[in-house]
Order: sequence, then C-alpha cells, then structure tokens
Amino acid sequence: MSYLIAVVAGYIIGALLRKKRDRLSFVSKIQMFAVMFLVFSMGMRMGANPEVIDNLRSIGLYSLAVTLIILACSVAAMSLTRRALGFDRYGFMIKASASPSAGGSDLSDGAADSVSSSGDPSGERPKVDKMTIVILIAVFIGMMTGGFIIPRLTSDLSAFDDFASRIISIGLCVLLWFVGLDLGLEGTVAGSSRKSGIRIFILPFATLIGTMIGAVICGIILPMSMKESLLVGAGFGWYSLAPGMIMDAGLVTVSAISFMHNVMRELLSVVLMPIVARRIGYVETISMPGAASMDVCLPIVERATNGQTAVYSFINGLVLSFVVPVLIQLLLHL
Repeated sequence: MSYLIAVVAGYIIGALLRKKRDRLSFVSKIQMFAVMFLVFSMGMRMGANPEVIDNLRSIGLYSLAVTLIILACSVAAMSLTRRALGFDRYGFMIKASASPSAGGSDLSDGAADSVSSSGDPSGERPKVDKMTIVILIAVFIGMMTGGFIIPRLTSDLSAFDDFASRIISIGLCVLLWFVGLDLGLEGTVAGSSRKSGIRIFILPFATLIGTMIGAVICGIILPMSMKESLLVGAGFGWYSLAPGMIMDAGLVTVSAISFMHNVMRELLSVVLMPIVARRIGYVETISMPGAASMDVCLPIVERATNGQTAVYSFINGLVLSFVVPVLIQLLLHL
C-alpha cells in the first residue's frame, strides 16, 4: 500500500506543478540517482547473500529460459488479441483503412513511410539505452561490494541484510514517488487515452496474460515454485522496481532471478523488436519490453513501427507500470 500511495502522491504533486515543469528539469537527474542508489543497494544485498553467489550460474540460466518463454508467449497473446480487435499488422483498423501498400487514408503522420520501410523507418540499428548499461554497472559494483567489502566490515550478515532491506524499502518509495511526479508533470495520460480509443486498453492485458502464461509454463518446467515463477514474471521488465519489492519480502534468490530476467527482457526486446515488426506485426512489438514500452523502449518501437504503434506502446507501458506493484503485492501475500 505504501508503494501505491507514493505513486499517487507524486502524481498529485506533479499535476499541481505542471505549469512550472520547465523549472523542474533537475527532477530527472535526481530520479536517476535514486535509481542508481536503489539498484546498488540491491546488488550489495545480493552479493552479501551466500545463497545467491553459490547459485549465480543457475540463476543466469533460469533467467534466460524465463525470458525466452515469456517473450514468445507475450508476442503470441498480443498477436491473437490484435486480430480479435480488428487491427491489421500495421496497427490500423482493418475496416477503416485501405491497403497499407496503397497508402490508405488512415496511414497518417508518416505511417505510410513506416509501412514500406521493412520495419525500421530510420534505417538505424537499435541501440541499447545508456541507462541500462549504467544500471548493470551499478548492480555489478554493488555485488562486488556486498561480496568482498561487507564481510570485512561486519561478521553479522543477518543484521546487514535487515539494514539493507530497510534501505531498499525507502528507496522504492522514493523511486515510485518520482515516477508519479513525472506522470503528473507530463500530463499526457488523458490525451493519449482519448486519441487511442477504448480498444487500446485491451492491449496491455494481452501483454499481462501472455506474460503470466509464460510464467506458469516456467513454473511447471523449471525448478521453481509456481509462486516464485509468477513473481518473476510480474515484473514486466521493470528491473528497478520489481526485484526490490521481491527482495523486500525476503526472497533474495527470487529477486536475483527477477532482476536478471527483467534486464534480459529489455535487452532482447531492443534487439528483436525490428525483426518482430517485419515478420509478425507492429502491435506485437509493444508486448515484448512490458513496462519499458512507455520509456526506454518507446523510441525503438517508434523507429521499428510507426507513430500510431508508439501511442499503443505508451499506453501499454503505463498500464503495466501501475499493475506491477499491485500484482507483486498480491502474489507475495498468497
């Protein structure tokens, strides 16, 4: 409940300060440092946990398997949903649009160019977001600190674990407050929703259902409990939040798998989205990165598809970002 309160409080304050948004450009930098501090703390706690270190190789393999299965299920669920809603492979209503190759009336804002560009309008290769690299470095440094420095400072690793848990809880609340603040300052949520129509809100649930089906499959075929597998999947690519919430509940190994899976989900999405756009469909690309489809991966979606799909991508990430803390809390109490 404290996490949800933090998001709502941040949004309300952001909405009140929207007219002064230009003076608050420094907020994004503070948010970046908050993320860095959180993931460093998570890495330090993982590094100081013998169970995580002893099983690091298997954790990486499990994370990769979970990621591949969830990506496949998410794309399949989105493809079925897209067809059921009456969208063509380029994200436009089939009845309302002419053939994409003929330049139908609904292919506006450069969409016709996007359709004819074999998936990547800009012709540029997708690049990994710098923030992702910085996050990985912060986690690595944190794990090295937890594995080599913390044991030299204290022999009571249990007490350190409790301390780190409290720090992570505080960091999560701060991060979520900034997320809400950003949404409130931008003020684009209502406008994007009206432009897209009611059907667009079904797409995030296709991502959710596909991800959870993939998590159930992982719970059956991998040496993880069903609850642990669902918790890992419930992060929807939000590697700076979901692993922290899981770790805050004392599930350190599951948190490590969650972190690696969510990072892999984003990285593989960046690489595979242009291929999925060309071979399967534009709308299917938004299901791959999950919550990251509204921020880090949004430029990749737009380059690989068109402006219409970018709107879908934003809504998809927005809805999933609200779902993550609620769903994880529900799963933790099962």
